[in-house]
Amino acid sequence: MLLAVPRKLIVLGDSGVYGWGDPEEGGWCERLRRHWMGLPGGPVLYPLGVRGDGLERVAARWASEFACRGELRRQQPQGILLSVGLNDTARIGRRDGRHQLDPEAFLFGLQQLLNQLKAAAPVLVLGLTPVDEHVMPFADLLWYSNEHVRQYEALLKEACMEADLPFLPLLDSLLADPSWLQWICPDGIHFNSEGHRQIYERVRHWSPLLSWANLQPTSAGTPLY
Repeated sequence: MLLAVPRKLIVLGDSGVYGWGDPEEGGWCERLRRHWMGLPGGPVLYPLGVRGDGLERVAARWASEFACRGELRRQQPQGILLSVGLNDTARIGRRDGRHQLDPEAFLFGLQQLLNQLKAAAPVLVLGLTPVDEHVMPFADLLWYSNEHVRQYEALLKEACMEADLPFLPLLDSLLADPSWLQWICPDGIHFNSEGHRQIYERVRHWSPLLSWANLQPTSAGTPLY
């Protein structure tokens, strides 16, 4: 009997996808990988996060990452989840310094990237997470602020609407919890284990992702977004 070949999802992004800050379970993406691995017919998930990556670096590497994860001859992954943008929001050197990637260039590059990804496989996009502004600058160099995180998340949403792609905003739902500052590591930008759990619960119950994965929604205390 031939076994069904599971669907494959690659997750492109930065240290959030890598799981930095979560020594307990490896981050939200690793938690999702393990969860799916335990389900009958669950998709195979490849977390492809690189610390420090912004939009331009993800755009430069996505094609090679995608091409080598079909597993079987002449196959390619059946989906792409994009989680990037936080590093692009940072201002360099001072509070009013230049962004690592200014908003206009970010939107233009994002539009180009989404068009490329769409041509390869179905695409889903995640929003951005809040930062602790009181401990800036990060690494004595980069100034992050929630004002700019909000601005860039709005650009992500705009580009997804234009491209007709599913988008999961994260910022407001995370900030709505009075405990959100407790989910951030002392460095001010990376989420700790509880923070990654919060993201994981939102992502694993996200209806567009469940639909892509051919999985049924499960009951949980965390609402769907």
